[in-house]
Amino acid sequence: MHFQWYPGHMTKAKRQMQEDIKLIDLIIELVDARIPLSSRNPDIDGLGKQKARLILMNKADLADPDKTEVFNRYFKEKGYFTVNLDARSRAGMKAVQNTILEACKEKTERDRKRGIRNRPVRAMVVGIPNVGKSTFINTYAGKACTKTGNRPGVTKGKQWIRLNKNVELLDTPGILWPKFEDQTVGLHLALIGSIKDEILNTDGLALELIRILLKDYPGSLAGRYGITETKDAAQVLGAVAEARNCIGKGGEPDYGKAALIVIDEFRSGKTGRFTIEMP
Repeated sequence: MHFQWYPGHMTKAKRQMQEDIKLIDLIIELVDARIPLSSRNPDIDGLGKQKARLILMNKADLADPDKTEVFNRYFKEKGYFTVNLDARSRAGMKAVQNTILEACKEKTERDRKRGIRNRPVRAMVVGIPNVGKSTFINTYAGKACTKTGNRPGVTKGKQWIRLNKNVELLDTPGILWPKFEDQTVGLHLALIGSIKDEILNTDGLALELIRILLKDYPGSLAGRYGITETKDAAQVLGAVAEARNCIGKGGEPDYGKAALIVIDEFRSGKTGRFTIEMP
Protein backbone atom coordinates (compact mmCIF):
# COMPACT_ATOMS: atom_id res chain seq x y z
CA MET A 1 0.00 0.00 0.00
CA HIS A 2 1.20 3.52 -0.79
CA PHE A 3 0.24 6.43 1.47
CA GLN A 4 0.24 10.12 0.65
CA TRP A 5 -1.90 13.02 1.84
CA TYR A 6 -0.84 16.64 1.99
CA PRO A 7 -3.64 19.24 1.56
CA GLY A 8 -2.52 22.59 0.20
CA HIS A 9 -3.34 24.55 3.37
CA MET A 10 -0.62 22.63 5.21
CA THR A 11 2.17 24.27 3.18
CA LYS A 12 0.86 27.70 4.17
CA ALA A 13 0.50 26.59 7.80
CA LYS A 14 4.13 25.48 7.94
CA ARG A 15 5.32 28.87 6.67
CA GLN A 16 3.15 30.55 9.30
CA MET A 17 4.64 28.35 12.03
CA GLN A 18 8.14 29.45 11.02
CA GLU A 19 7.03 33.04 11.76
CA ASP A 20 5.08 32.25 14.93
CA ILE A 21 7.87 30.22 16.53
CA LYS A 22 9.73 33.48 17.23
CA LEU A 23 6.88 34.54 19.54
CA ILE A 24 6.82 31.53 21.87
CA ASP A 25 8.76 30.02 24.79
CA LEU A 26 7.60 26.41 24.61
CA ILE A 27 6.50 23.92 21.97
CA ILE A 28 3.82 21.51 23.19
CA GLU A 29 3.69 18.61 20.74
CA LEU A 30 0.86 16.10 20.86
CA VAL A 31 1.59 12.60 19.62
CA ASP A 32 -0.57 9.50 19.55
CA ALA A 33 0.72 7.17 22.28
CA ARG A 34 0.05 4.15 20.04
CA ILE A 35 2.57 5.44 17.46
CA PRO A 36 4.68 8.07 19.26
CA LEU A 37 7.33 8.24 16.51
CA SER A 38 5.16 7.95 13.42
CA SER A 39 2.78 10.62 14.76
CA ARG A 40 5.56 13.20 15.15
CA ASN A 41 6.26 15.72 12.42
CA PRO A 42 10.04 15.73 11.89
CA ASP A 43 9.82 19.38 10.75
CA ILE A 44 9.04 20.41 14.34
CA ASP A 45 12.52 19.46 15.58
CA GLY A 46 14.10 21.72 12.98
CA LEU A 47 11.70 24.59 13.66
CA GLY A 48 12.01 24.46 17.44
CA LYS A 49 15.71 23.86 18.10
CA GLN A 50 16.09 26.68 20.64
CA LYS A 51 12.74 26.21 22.41
CA ALA A 52 11.73 24.23 25.49
CA ARG A 53 9.85 21.07 24.46
CA LEU A 54 6.95 19.16 25.98
CA ILE A 55 5.61 15.98 24.36
CA LEU A 56 2.08 14.98 25.36
CA MET A 57 1.47 11.27 24.81
CA ASN A 58 -2.23 11.59 24.05
CA LYS A 59 -4.67 8.66 23.85
CA ALA A 60 -2.45 6.87 26.38
CA ASP A 61 -5.61 5.02 27.49
CA LEU A 62 -5.56 3.22 24.12
CA ALA A 63 -1.83 2.41 24.17
CA ASP A 64 0.17 -0.42 25.77
CA PRO A 65 1.14 1.07 29.19
CA ASP A 66 4.48 -0.76 29.37
CA LYS A 67 5.55 0.51 25.96
CA THR A 68 4.35 4.02 26.85
CA GLU A 69 6.85 4.05 29.72
CA VAL A 70 9.61 2.95 27.34
CA PHE A 71 8.79 5.94 25.14
CA ASN A 72 8.72 8.30 28.13
CA ARG A 73 12.28 7.31 28.98
CA TYR A 74 13.29 7.59 25.32
CA PHE A 75 11.99 11.16 24.96
CA LYS A 76 13.37 12.30 28.32
CA GLU A 77 16.83 11.06 27.31
CA LYS A 78 16.53 13.42 24.32
CA GLY A 79 15.81 16.37 26.62
CA TYR A 80 12.02 16.55 26.22
CA PHE A 81 9.50 16.79 29.05
CA THR A 82 6.63 14.28 28.71
CA VAL A 83 3.13 13.75 30.10
CA ASN A 84 0.83 10.77 29.47
CA LEU A 85 -2.61 12.05 28.58
CA ASP A 86 -6.19 11.15 27.75
CA ALA A 87 -7.53 14.58 26.79
CA ARG A 88 -11.12 13.33 26.50
CA SER A 89 -11.38 12.13 30.10
CA ARG A 90 -8.96 14.77 31.53
CA ALA A 91 -6.63 12.00 32.78
CA GLY A 92 -3.14 13.53 33.03
CA MET A 93 -4.34 17.14 32.61
CA LYS A 94 -3.27 18.18 36.12
CA ALA A 95 0.33 17.25 35.34
CA VAL A 96 0.38 19.41 32.20
CA GLN A 97 0.29 22.81 33.97
CA ASN A 98 3.07 21.87 36.40
CA THR A 99 5.20 20.41 33.60
CA ILE A 100 4.79 23.57 31.48
CA LEU A 101 6.06 25.70 34.36
CA GLU A 102 8.91 23.24 34.99
CA ALA A 103 9.92 23.22 31.32
CA CYS A 104 10.04 27.05 31.28
CA LYS A 105 11.67 27.51 34.68
CA GLU A 106 14.88 28.95 33.16
CA LYS A 107 12.89 31.47 31.09
CA THR A 108 10.89 32.57 34.14
CA GLU A 109 14.10 32.97 36.13
CA ARG A 110 15.66 35.08 33.35
CA ASP A 111 12.55 37.29 33.30
CA ARG A 112 12.71 37.71 37.07
CA LYS A 113 16.36 38.83 36.93
CA ARG A 114 15.43 41.43 34.31
CA GLY A 115 12.61 42.72 36.49
CA ILE A 116 9.88 41.18 34.30
CA ARG A 117 7.23 39.57 36.49
CA ASN A 118 4.01 37.71 35.74
CA ARG A 119 4.60 37.43 32.00
CA PRO A 120 2.75 34.25 30.96
CA VAL A 121 4.55 31.39 29.28
CA ARG A 122 3.63 31.47 25.59
CA ALA A 123 3.31 27.98 24.19
CA MET A 124 2.63 26.74 20.68
CA VAL A 125 0.50 23.60 20.44
CA VAL A 126 1.47 21.45 17.46
CA GLY A 127 0.55 18.03 16.17
CA ILE A 128 -0.35 16.17 13.03
CA PRO A 129 -4.07 15.78 12.19
CA ASN A 130 -6.27 13.70 14.48
CA VAL A 131 -3.93 13.36 17.49
CA GLY A 132 -6.47 15.21 19.68
CA LYS A 133 -4.94 18.68 19.67
CA SER A 134 -8.19 20.68 19.73
CA THR A 135 -9.71 18.35 22.33
CA PHE A 136 -6.64 18.88 24.53
CA ILE A 137 -6.89 22.68 24.26
CA ASN A 138 -10.62 22.73 25.00
CA THR A 139 -10.18 20.38 27.97
CA TYR A 140 -7.25 22.40 29.30
CA ALA A 141 -9.09 25.71 28.90
CA GLY A 142 -12.32 24.30 30.31
CA LYS A 143 -14.40 25.65 27.43
CA ALA A 144 -14.91 25.10 23.72
CA CYS A 145 -12.47 27.70 22.46
CA THR A 146 -11.34 25.88 19.30
CA LYS A 147 -13.09 23.80 16.69
CA THR A 148 -12.81 20.12 17.43
CA GLY A 149 -13.48 17.11 15.27
CA ASN A 150 -12.53 13.46 15.00
CA ARG A 151 -11.59 13.82 11.36
CA PRO A 152 -8.27 15.18 10.07
CA GLY A 153 -7.97 18.79 9.01
CA VAL A 154 -10.67 20.54 11.10
CA THR A 155 -8.40 23.23 12.58
CA LYS A 156 -7.33 25.57 9.78
CA GLY A 157 -6.42 28.98 11.31
CA LYS A 158 -4.12 30.34 14.00
CA GLN A 159 -5.56 31.49 17.35
CA TRP A 160 -4.17 32.56 20.73
CA ILE A 161 -5.94 31.29 23.82
CA ARG A 162 -5.36 32.80 27.27
CA LEU A 163 -5.73 29.93 29.72
CA ASN A 164 -4.75 31.58 32.99
CA LYS A 165 -2.28 34.14 34.30
CA ASN A 166 0.59 31.68 33.73
CA VAL A 167 -0.01 30.28 30.25
CA GLU A 168 -1.09 31.43 26.78
CA LEU A 169 -1.51 28.87 24.01
CA LEU A 170 -1.10 29.33 20.28
CA ASP A 171 -3.13 26.76 18.41
CA THR A 172 -1.93 25.70 14.96
CA PRO A 173 -3.45 23.52 12.22
CA GLY A 174 -2.31 19.91 12.11
CA ILE A 175 0.54 19.42 9.68
CA LEU A 176 1.75 16.33 7.86
CA TRP A 177 5.06 16.38 6.06
CA PRO A 178 4.91 16.43 2.26
CA LYS A 179 6.33 12.99 1.65
CA PHE A 180 6.53 9.86 3.78
CA GLU A 181 10.11 8.63 3.37
CA ASP A 182 9.11 5.42 5.16
CA GLN A 183 5.81 3.90 4.06
CA THR A 184 5.54 2.21 7.48
CA VAL A 185 4.92 5.70 8.90
CA GLY A 186 2.12 6.16 6.37
CA LEU A 187 0.62 2.81 7.37
CA HIS A 188 0.69 3.70 11.08
CA LEU A 189 -0.93 7.09 10.43
CA ALA A 190 -3.63 5.47 8.31
CA LEU A 191 -4.36 2.96 11.07
CA ILE A 192 -5.04 5.66 13.69
CA GLY A 193 -7.12 7.79 11.29
CA SER A 194 -4.70 10.64 10.52
CA ILE A 195 -5.13 10.08 6.78
CA LYS A 196 -8.63 10.35 5.37
CA ASP A 197 -10.24 6.93 5.06
CA GLU A 198 -11.85 7.97 1.75
CA ILE A 199 -8.48 7.75 -0.01
CA LEU A 200 -7.43 4.45 1.56
CA ASN A 201 -7.89 0.79 0.67
CA THR A 202 -9.53 -0.25 3.95
CA ASP A 203 -9.43 -3.97 3.10
CA GLY A 204 -5.66 -3.83 2.68
CA LEU A 205 -5.35 -1.64 5.78
CA ALA A 206 -7.22 -4.18 7.90
CA LEU A 207 -4.99 -7.01 6.65
CA GLU A 208 -1.87 -5.00 7.60
CA LEU A 209 -3.34 -4.36 11.05
CA ILE A 210 -4.15 -8.04 11.52
CA ARG A 211 -0.55 -8.97 10.60
CA ILE A 212 0.78 -6.50 13.20
CA LEU A 213 -1.52 -7.79 15.94
CA LEU A 214 -0.81 -11.46 15.15
CA LYS A 215 2.91 -10.74 15.50
CA ASP A 216 3.00 -8.32 18.45
CA TYR A 217 -0.19 -9.17 20.37
CA PRO A 218 -1.02 -12.83 19.66
CA GLY A 219 -4.38 -13.88 21.06
CA SER A 220 -5.89 -10.38 21.04
CA LEU A 221 -8.02 -10.98 17.94
CA ALA A 222 -9.05 -14.43 19.17
CA GLY A 223 -10.11 -12.88 22.47
CA ARG A 224 -12.11 -10.09 20.85
CA TYR A 225 -13.89 -12.04 18.12
CA GLY A 226 -13.99 -15.59 19.47
CA ILE A 227 -12.04 -16.95 16.50
CA THR A 228 -9.05 -19.19 15.98
CA GLU A 229 -5.98 -17.20 14.93
CA THR A 230 -3.90 -18.51 12.04
CA LYS A 231 -0.81 -17.03 10.40
CA ASP A 232 -2.86 -16.04 7.33
CA ALA A 233 -4.31 -12.53 7.76
CA ALA A 234 -6.96 -13.08 5.06
CA GLN A 235 -8.18 -16.22 6.84
CA VAL A 236 -8.40 -14.28 10.10
CA LEU A 237 -10.38 -11.49 8.41
CA GLY A 238 -12.72 -14.12 6.95
CA ALA A 239 -13.18 -15.61 10.43
CA VAL A 240 -14.03 -12.14 11.81
CA ALA A 241 -16.59 -11.72 8.99
CA GLU A 242 -18.27 -14.99 9.98
CA ALA A 243 -18.11 -14.23 13.70
CA ARG A 244 -19.75 -10.83 13.16
CA ASN A 245 -22.25 -12.14 10.61
CA CYS A 246 -20.76 -10.08 7.76
CA ILE A 247 -22.12 -12.23 4.97
CA GLY A 248 -22.54 -11.01 1.40
CA LYS A 249 -24.36 -12.33 -1.63
CA GLY A 250 -24.25 -16.06 -2.06
CA GLY A 251 -23.29 -16.59 1.59
CA GLU A 252 -19.71 -15.41 1.01
CA PRO A 253 -17.88 -13.48 3.78
CA ASP A 254 -18.15 -9.69 3.33
CA TYR A 255 -14.47 -8.83 3.79
CA GLY A 256 -15.07 -5.11 3.30
CA LYS A 257 -17.55 -4.88 6.17
CA ALA A 258 -15.33 -7.02 8.42
CA ALA A 259 -12.32 -4.83 7.58
CA LEU A 260 -14.15 -1.71 8.77
CA ILE A 261 -15.07 -3.47 12.03
CA VAL A 262 -11.46 -4.53 12.68
CA ILE A 263 -10.14 -1.00 12.00
CA ASP A 264 -12.86 0.80 14.00
CA GLU A 265 -12.51 -1.48 17.02
CA PHE A 266 -8.73 -1.08 16.99
CA ARG A 267 -9.04 2.72 16.87
CA SER A 268 -11.59 2.83 19.69
CA GLY A 269 -9.59 0.49 21.93
CA LYS A 270 -12.27 -2.21 22.01
CA THR A 271 -9.81 -4.84 20.80
CA GLY A 272 -7.21 -3.90 23.42
CA ARG A 273 -4.48 -1.43 24.32
CA PHE A 274 -1.81 -1.56 21.63
CA THR A 275 1.39 0.29 20.76
CA ILE A 276 2.43 -0.74 17.27
CA GLU A 277 6.00 0.64 17.13
CA MET A 278 8.99 0.94 19.45
CA PRO A 279 11.93 3.38 19.67
